[in-house]
Amino acid sequence: MGPASAAEMAAVKWLLGSPADVIAPVWNAVKSYAIVPVLRFSLYLCLLWSFLLFVEWVHMMFLAALAKLMRRRHAERYKWEPLRDDLEGGSLDFPMVLVQIPIYNEIEVYKISIGAACRLSWPVDRLVVQVLDDSTDLVIKVLCL
Repeated sequence: MGPASAAEMAAVKWLLGSPADVIAPVWNAVKSYAIVPVLRFSLYLCLLWSFLLFVEWVHMMFLAALAKLMRRRHAERYKWEPLRDDLEGGSLDFPMVLVQIPIYNEIEVYKISIGAACRLSWPVDRLVVQVLDDSTDLVIKVLCL
């Protein structure tokens, strides 16, 4: 079998058509069954998200207006005054507090953070200080021990 002659090529082209005639129906089928439904779903999903963002915005504006009208202040809602001294309970009125200090090869941060934790005005029996040391420097590891 040698190379195809011009007459054979013309016959094949006449039988099958041009490449555009073959590809166009396949592309139209792919578009109509795969791409268009995905794009339509994406469009409706984006519309839904936009609507939900609008509803959230309206809700937040309603709550802000309600807060302005009610004139509630944080000082009325949250107790920020220091706890009163209780002679019988001692420091049991104070919650247990855990202070975690992460350190990684930082000698200056080590000194400042540990010093700040030591200067806290909190009952000693209600305070736990943890130094989380992931240092690779042996000098800092020895300081934390």
